[in-house]
Order: sequence, then structure tokens, then C-alpha cells
Amino acid sequence: MNSNNKVACPLDCYDACQGQIIEDKIKGSKEHKTTNGKLCVNFANLLKEKTLEKAIYENSEISLEESLNILVDKLKQTTPAKTLFYKGSGNIGVMQSVTKNFFTLYGSTLTKGSLCDGGGGAGIEAGRTNVINPPLEKLINADVIVVWGRNFSVTSSHMYNLVKDKIFVTIDPVCTEIAKKSKIHMQINPKTDYELALLLTRFAYMQDLEDKEFIEEFTNNADEFFDISRGRPVVSYEATTGVPLSQVNDFFDLIENKSVAIMLGLGVQKYFEGAQITRCIDSFAAYMGYHKKEAGGVWYLSDSAFGYKKPFEMKGNNKKVSIPKVDFSSFDLVFIQGANPVVSHPNTKKVIEGLKNSFVVYFGTTLNDTCEYANLIIPSTSFLSKRDVRLSYGHELKSISQIVKEKTQDSLSEYELTNFLLEKFNFEKLQSEDEIISYFENHKPKLEEFETFEFLDELDIEPLYKEKTQNNFYFITAKNKNSLNSQFAKDDFVYLNSSTKFKNGDIVNISSKYGNAKFEVKIDDDIKENCAFFFAGNKNANYLTPANEDESSFSAMYQEVLVEIELS
Repeated sequence: MNSNNKVACPLDCYDACQGQIIEDKIKGSKEHKTTNGKLCVNFANLLKEKTLEKAIYENSEISLEESLNILVDKLKQTTPAKTLFYKGSGNIGVMQSVTKNFFTLYGSTLTKGSLCDGGGGAGIEAGRTNVINPPLEKLINADVIVVWGRNFSVTSSHMYNLVKDKIFVTIDPVCTEIAKKSKIHMQINPKTDYELALLLTRFAYMQDLEDKEFIEEFTNNADEFFDISRGRPVVSYEATTGVPLSQVNDFFDLIENKSVAIMLGLGVQKYFEGAQITRCIDSFAAYMGYHKKEAGGVWYLSDSAFGYKKPFEMKGNNKKVSIPKVDFSSFDLVFIQGANPVVSHPNTKKVIEGLKNSFVVYFGTTLNDTCEYANLIIPSTSFLSKRDVRLSYGHELKSISQIVKEKTQDSLSEYELTNFLLEKFNFEKLQSEDEIISYFENHKPKLEEFETFEFLDELDIEPLYKEKTQNNFYFITAKNKNSLNSQFAKDDFVYLNSSTKFKNGDIVNISSKYGNAKFEVKIDDDIKENCAFFFAGNKNANYLTPANEDESSFSAMYQEVLVEIELS
């Protein structure tokens, strides 16, 4: 390996670690504030991962040249609109988006929406115009950190290390590690986060803690939002949210005259009305005046590319399909890049059936579950062997990747594949890689704050608890500290509270109106008694989830489902 070169972690993670080659080993950069000289377990696992070295066609190894010729021939034989370009987030450096340039020009069907954060992003955007996190210093300078639907010490371990000595409050159905370290843990019922936000707003008003100056100067519709919060008796919130009113009193005692940061996770918005739910929470924060303060604010998944020009964006009349509703079987050719839809996409059975009826091309650095259904597999060059820039959606810092290891002969980067295809189809080739990367390395976008916050002034949410009975469970997921989505360690168990009739080792059949699958039970009293908990990346969990979109952002709503459990 080359000495003293930089390596950016390409994984789908808030922290966006910066590595550096020191004495022929990759170590955490001390110059990068969040990495702070230490690599996390995910980066360590990535470095151990076996990379894909040979192209594969119909289960037989072939040369890279042969694989590219097959791809070109298939594309030339296929009606462009009957091809689907499907990109995941297995590698999210800025150069990974370049392939979309070719498929747009070629005329492929593209996807819209998100499997991850779309609903919440739409909610933040509706209130603040853009989905931008406050500067990292405002988190570091906060007195109290409210972790809301986010397993902060696991999903953001480096950011957590910068503030680990702060006072924490956790709002989560699961008693996570950060919940155990918190002064207060509100073990909320799933899909009632908006009700808790309304209840907190109501208490803030009763205790005269709202920020009147901020509301007057920077907001619209505050009265309408407050009217929503007082539309029902206070005591009724206790029954629906599962949060005792005494805890709400304790919360306000804790935060009074303190600067507060809210770390908002994905769990709150994995529902049909995810945008409204997130906007309720953000509106509570605005009611308290947490935006525009010297310290504190609300953090979500920031638009990491905000303020940068988009060098690969092409304008075309391509058909776009909602990503959670994709029907793979309706395409003659499906090009999958850096994704594992067999595990990560909702409604696994439908995904597998669809892939079996298409010609599937997989382009990535490692083999995964989806490769079992791929006709053609093309190796992408390892992140250690190509240049890139990693922008973070957790903070404003960026990480740089330089070439630190010679690439294998039978792989090619996303930039190389795109230029190859552009040339084969007589499209204009890309600007130089040096120019693109240099721009992202050197450009410093301004973190623009909103001028006027628009409070949520209408609420129309169908509570999931209306369908809840004693015999079914809320379906919830969270990240595993030893894996990242479907990468690395596998955990395919269902976790249940000991108050259920099940015990460790039971094999159960879990069903929803969308599908069913078998799981082995692990008993864990950190899980709320009315929940069935699965780690993200569980290979069977998405047999249970709906291939439907939310109300506002063409995005997945994995947790808009109740499940029934029976001994197998």
C-alpha cells in the first residue's frame, strides 16, 4: 500500500470515516474530527471483506472483456424503456452516481423515492425548505441530546464519541444501549411519535417554555400547530403513546434553560404518513426555538450534496418508477449497482419472483444474496483502488479516497464503466475524473439556514394502534452494531419480550397480509412487549413488508404493518 494516502469509508453510514495509510496499515485519521484516529467496526469489517475478482455469466467465470461485450449486446437487443437502472447505497461516494448518466441517455427506466429516508426528508423539507443538518459544533455545544428513534451510539459511533459525556434522553420502543445510558427513556409505542411531539408541545405551552421570539420572527402557522396539539385531552396521550405523563414532566425539568439537540432517526418515518410524523417532531423543536440557536438543533439525514453542482445529472424524459413498488418482472433487463434488493427491498417474495423473470446484471464489489439471481456479474473496483470523495449525511465534513492499492485486472470503476458504455453507444464522454474529484475535494458549500419555518398546520394520520389486538405485534427494525444493513454479520432471529408465550429457540411462523416466513426466537426484554423486533439485514424480515409507497415521497414504509406469530 502507498504510504500516507487517504481512504474514505464508502459505507452507508452517518459518520463517513476518514482512513489513512500509516506504516502500511489503514488507520483512523486524526485530522478528521469525527473519525478522531479510530476506525469503527464496520470499516474494519469492510477491510476484511472478500472482493469480487472475476466476472460471472450464467454461473461460469468469464473475462471482464467478455462480460462487457455481453452487457453491450444485451442493451442493444433490448428496448431501452424495458431496462431498469436500480442503484443501491452499498457504496455512496460521489463517483458512484456516474453510471446513471449513461442509463439516462440510453433511455432506461429509473427509480424515484427512497428505501431509507424519503418520508422524513419530505417532512423536514416542508418545514425548513432544505434537508440540512446544523454544523457539528452545535451538537458538541448542546447541553442535552434527545435521541429520537435512532440508535445513536451504534449508527453514529464516531459522532457519539464526541458527545458521549452529555445528558441523554432516548425516545424508542427498544431499550437500546443509548437508552440505558440516558437520564430518561420514553419507551414509546410504534407510530405514535407524532402524538408525543404534540403532547410535548402542549406541555411546553402549559409551562410557558415555548420560544415566543423565535416563533414571532421566523415562523408561520404556529397557532394552527398548537391548535392540533390541544385537540384532545392530555391524559389520552398517555394511553396511546405508552409514555407516562410523569416522564414528560421529568423531561421538561431536565431541559429547562438548556440547549437541546435532537438526533432524529429513521424509525419514526417508516410509515405511510412518515413525512407528517417527522414534521410534527420538527415543529415541536421549532416551537421550543431549537433552530437557529448557538447550540443544539435537529439532525436527520442531511442532503449531503446540498450546495454542490451535480456533474452527472442528465435531463431526460425517462420513465421513473416508485422504488418500493418496482416490479422487476416487468423489465427485460435489470441493471443493479451496489444493492441487495433480495434482502433490503420490501416484499422479498415479489422481488425474487421478479428477478427470476428478467435478465439481471449485477455490478458491485462483493457477492451478495441478489447475485444468486443474476445472469451477469461484473466486478466493480474496490474502494481502495479508485479515487472518490465521501460526503456525509450526518455532518458537514467530507472524506477523501485516493488509490492506495493496485486494482485487479478484471474489475473496473463506475467512471470507467460509464465512459466505456457512452463510447459504445456514441454518447458524449464524461469530463475528466480529475476535474470532477478536484471540484468535490475543494468546494465548500454554504450551510444555508431557512428564512421562515412553516409549522405543520394540518394532520391526517391513521394510527396503527387502531388495528392492534392482543394477538398481533408491531413490526420494527434497527441497525446491528456488528453489521450494516445486509453487509457483514448475519442475524436472522426475531426478538421478542419474555412476556410473550414464546421462548428461546422456538421456531415460529410470522405472517402479515403481505407474506410470511419462519424465524428462530430470541427472548430479549429490551424489546417492548407489543413488538416483534428484527435487525436490519435479516434475510427473511422483508417477506412481511409492503411493496407500497408512502403518501408524499415515493418511499418505502416498512413498518406500516402488524404481524401475527405462531409456533411452527
